[in-house]
Amino acid sequence: MAKSVGSFLAESAREAADTCRGGWKVLVHKGPSQFQFWIIALCIGIAAGFAALLFRKGIHWLQSTIYGAEDLNLLHTFANTLPWYWLVIIPTVGGLIVGIVLNKFTPDGRVRSVADVIEGAALHEGRVERKAGIASAFASLITLSSGGSTGREGPVVHIAGMIATWVSVRINADGITGRDLLGCAVAAAVSASFNAPIAGALFALEVVLRHFAVHAFAPIVIASVAGTVINRLEFGDVTEFTLNTGTALQFYQELPAFLILGGVCGLVAVALMWTIFWADDMASHLQDDLRVPRWLRPAISGALLGILAIWFPHIIGVGYETTSAALTGNLLLHEAVVFAVLKVIAVSITMAGRMGGGVFSPSLMVGALTGLAFGMIATAIFPDVSGTTTLYALAGLGAVAAAVLGAPISTTLIVFEMTGDWQTGLAVMVAVSISTALSSRLVDGSFFLTQLERRNVHIAAGPQAYLLAMCGVGKVMRGKDDAKAAPEDRCWEMVSEGLYVDGTATLESAMPLFENTGEAFLPVVTLGGEDAPPELLGAVFHVDALRAYNKALAATAAEEHS
Repeated sequence: MAKSVGSFLAESAREAADTCRGGWKVLVHKGPSQFQFWIIALCIGIAAGFAALLFRKGIHWLQSTIYGAEDLNLLHTFANTLPWYWLVIIPTVGGLIVGIVLNKFTPDGRVRSVADVIEGAALHEGRVERKAGIASAFASLITLSSGGSTGREGPVVHIAGMIATWVSVRINADGITGRDLLGCAVAAAVSASFNAPIAGALFALEVVLRHFAVHAFAPIVIASVAGTVINRLEFGDVTEFTLNTGTALQFYQELPAFLILGGVCGLVAVALMWTIFWADDMASHLQDDLRVPRWLRPAISGALLGILAIWFPHIIGVGYETTSAALTGNLLLHEAVVFAVLKVIAVSITMAGRMGGGVFSPSLMVGALTGLAFGMIATAIFPDVSGTTTLYALAGLGAVAAAVLGAPISTTLIVFEMTGDWQTGLAVMVAVSISTALSSRLVDGSFFLTQLERRNVHIAAGPQAYLLAMCGVGKVMRGKDDAKAAPEDRCWEMVSEGLYVDGTATLESAMPLFENTGEAFLPVVTLGGEDAPPELLGAVFHVDALRAYNKALAATAAEEHS
């Protein structure tokens, strides 16, 4: 017995010594590089935080200059005092400036936003466009300052993406590092915009990177905290919205009402997204049919917004004044319904005009108004088992925003951090879960992923859908001089039969041909002009394509679970 105990102790001592030696090796060989990466993450967080702060301050200064309002939190109240023609002229001129900028500096006249950052993370090793991004940031600044009915989070996230891209290019970062740096920048920008460090970090993981890898968590949190510190140094430790007291859930019997509210908010969120996409398609058709110049499209939308603002100035800008009024219960039932419908229309006009901005803040306003209207009806029908109407407004705010973003976790947390009310978690979580579950069945996961699907960028289905598009056939084909090349005569026969892939194609177009024809290989050709014959480059084999696909899937899985 003594011998076994002694052996056990000796073996334990050896294992402890081996562990210490291994830990020292990790510290020596990997510790400094990891520490350096965290320093880079901190620097990116500071830079992105200041960029978000400057963007917010720029909007504040321009709005104050243009509208002459002393308190921008009461912008729509002040707008009631302006002559009607100023309400039309300001967004029209703003749209004209936006159109000229985007027409000159972007290839498609489209503002870059969150969807482009998600695409950069998935398909471009954490890189986003910089020239078009700078133009988009300026266009969004003008849009939000001149009365565009969108939010500032979209351009802020893309600005952060440009900062991360600049660093990734300078250090020649690989895909994993580039994506991590992108997540750091996005987390810091969101945190600095909304004073929400927890939600900022989770937004980067849940929405942009779309995974919760452990290796990315620490640097993203560091960057998120840095962004929050920058916000609090400027604005103090204050929340975006101030709630009335007494919003706590009074009775558990009330929870079924929040299940119903979640379903309603899910449908409202889908209606908001569908309306935006329909308006964009309609504007594109009208632009083509009427031959409207591309640079004039935002100005027309600005004019329409201005005309609508003559009677309903609540649509101007981000809409925090109306959102605050809903969260404090200072609106009537018909006002909540009308303002929600008008906000959906205003956001659709702004987005259809390609004016710029994000959808998060508008979804907060629509959600708060929807929740307030629902709460007024619910508490009137069941007064004995009902809490306050403002609790429904808070739950609706989170439910619509979560469904639009496709981010139930980070949206739930950002609602708590923006309002400072952590006592209503059950109600918000129930409404958010139902709304996101419903809306994700009716759109491609979220507003951003649906945007990408409309551009034929298939990210919503996961890596198994988009990894094929990232691998060109030229990387996996066997050349004509390869020892195991395909028979050249058979290749030319297949070309004459129309069975071939272009040298610039990806496995996304090659794999369906393999499935439909059952061929073991496909010729790869370079197509000439009308009279020039095609040039045979080699052949891509089905087994090589599958091997490359499996390798890419394994690499993605390794990154997501590291």
